[in-house]
Amino acid sequence: MSTVTITAKGTHELYLEAYNVTPDAFAGKTAVEIAEIECHEGNLKSKLGEYFDIEGNGGATAAETTIVVRGDCKKIKRIGQQMTAGEVIVESDCDMYTAGWMKGGKVHVKGNVDSFCGIGMEGGEFIVDGDAQNHVGSAYRGDWRGMKGGLIHVKGNAGSDIATFMRGGKIIIDGDAFIHVATHAEGGTVIIKGSVESRVGGQMVKGDVYVYKGIKYMMPGFKYVDDVDAEVEGETAKFAHYIGDLGERHPKRKGEIVYGNIYLKK
Repeated sequence: MSTVTITAKGTHELYLEAYNVTPDAFAGKTAVEIAEIECHEGNLKSKLGEYFDIEGNGGATAAETTIVVRGDCKKIKRIGQQMTAGEVIVESDCDMYTAGWMKGGKVHVKGNVDSFCGIGMEGGEFIVDGDAQNHVGSAYRGDWRGMKGGLIHVKGNAGSDIATFMRGGKIIIDGDAFIHVATHAEGGTVIIKGSVESRVGGQMVKGDVYVYKGIKYMMPGFKYVDDVDAEVEGETAKFAHYIGDLGERHPKRKGEIVYGNIYLKK
């Protein structure tokens, strides 16, 4: 395993599009070659060496490459975007689209992230030690393809529109979320260990949402059916089980209608 450490210089006025800060792009390259990799400041094409001090060489493959990102990354977008293997560790807050459309490997942000992080994710692991803003694990605006696989774990709170159009994978929020969770979802699992204000499961067709500390306003399209004992993240607890969204079309499996499920911890 080889480690490349890049330290943000903080010299840019516009937001930096760092879509090539991935093990895939760094693998097989020296520090000098990594400094020549393309990025954008606004709509101006540039090189990573203009914005980062770079130490270390990439591994032979993406899987053998770890990237450590240091310095102030609050105006740096798209770190880890579309990566397939290896690891990226960001030691500060960072901006939008972090781990977007990720296919494999691991991204660990030790601070907070802005909106649209983990959107369209297909595989791998995305860990946020702090808070996340809106659209975590969702589809891009106008798209119907949200998260399909992998794990997103936000250890703080999240904003609104979590898991929109989700089709697979798992999202864990240790804190609270605001509104619109799993809207249009057709699969996957969302676990919110805090509370949600409202609008959970709107137009949801399939998938599971677990909420530990209550939903202030339940959607009228969901119906209570029973209490169940379920094991979630290694802990067994009793949940009130709701099915819905009853206003939507639902597929059948072995003759039984498949619904979206909301589980409220009792």
